[in-house]
Amino acid sequence: MTHEAITMVEAVNLALAHEMEHDENVVILGEDVGTNGGVFRATAGLKDRFGNRRVMDTPLAEAMIGGLTVGMASQGLKPVAEIQFMGFIFPALEHIICHAARLRNRTRGRLTCPMVLRAPFGGGIHAPEHHSESTETLLAHIPGLRVVIPSSPARAYGLLLSAIRDPDPVIFLEPKRIYRASKQPVPDNGAALPLDTCFTLREGSDITLVSWGAMVKETLEAAEQLAEEGISCEVIDVATISPLDMDTILASVAKTGRCAIVHEASRNLGVGAEITANLCEKALMDLQAPPVRITGYDTVMPYYRLENHFMPNTADIKDAVRQTLEFV
Repeated sequence: MTHEAITMVEAVNLALAHEMEHDENVVILGEDVGTNGGVFRATAGLKDRFGNRRVMDTPLAEAMIGGLTVGMASQGLKPVAEIQFMGFIFPALEHIICHAARLRNRTRGRLTCPMVLRAPFGGGIHAPEHHSESTETLLAHIPGLRVVIPSSPARAYGLLLSAIRDPDPVIFLEPKRIYRASKQPVPDNGAALPLDTCFTLREGSDITLVSWGAMVKETLEAAEQLAEEGISCEVIDVATISPLDMDTILASVAKTGRCAIVHEASRNLGVGAEITANLCEKALMDLQAPPVRITGYDTVMPYYRLENHFMPNTADIKDAVRQTLEFV
C-alpha cells in the first residue's frame, strides 16, 4: 500500500506500526509516547492499536528509559525508546555507552542489544534551551553504536525498519525541522533501506556536496541554483554517520575533484572533520582544492531569534562552492 504524500513524522509512525504488526517483540516506550502520541505525534494512534503493554508511557526519567531499554533488548524484546529531545539524552548515556554499545563484546556474542533510541534533534523550530542541539558526534565516536539520520519521509521509513531489525543498538536521530517540511509518497511494503550506506541524490561533475539530516534540503537547493550558473554538483546524503560509508564519498570525489561538507552541528570535531580527514588521507591526489566545511558555530545554540544565523543556509553553501571552484 502506498501512502500518498506523507510527511517524515508520518513515515516514522508508519514504520513503527509496520514492525509492531509483523513482530510482537517490538515495543515502544518513552515520555508521552502512548496516550498523547509523543510531543511531535510520531507515535500517535499506536497505543490504541497495540495496547499499553506494547506502547508504554514512562516517567520523565531518561536514565530509567536508557536502562530499561537495554534490559528489554538483552532479554529478547526489540524496544524502540524515544528521548523527547536530543538535549535530554545525557542521563541515558551511561546505559547506552557503557552497556548497550558493549553488550555483544562483553558477552562474546552470547547477547546482543537490538534496541533503537529515537530522538528529535536540531534547530529551526523556535524551541527553548536544550531543545535544539545537534550533538550527533558524541554518539558517532562510540564503537558499537550505529548513528542514523534520515533526511526525507522515504528514507525515514526504510532506515527505521532496518534500525529496528538490526541486532545491535541504533541511535536514530530525527531532524525535527523537516518533520513536516515536505511530503513524499511512501509505499508501506516493509522494504528497508540499507544502513551504513550513503545515498547519491544528484549526479554531478564539478564538486561533491556531502550532508545529512535537515541540511540536505538546503544542500539540494544550492545544487539546483548552482546548476543555473553552469556548476554541476553531486549531492550525497550520508544517512548513517557511524559507521561512515567513505567508499561512496571517495568515489564521488575521485570524479569531481572537490568536496564541500554541510552540517548544522558545531564545526569543532564534527562529522565533517572526520570526512575531511579521510579525504586528505585517502584521496589527496584526487583533490583539486582543499575540502571545505559549511557548519554551525562553536557556540551554544542560540534562542530562536538568532537560530537562523547559526544554521548554514543555501547562500552559505553556494558561496563556499564558488570559492572552492576558484581555488588554483
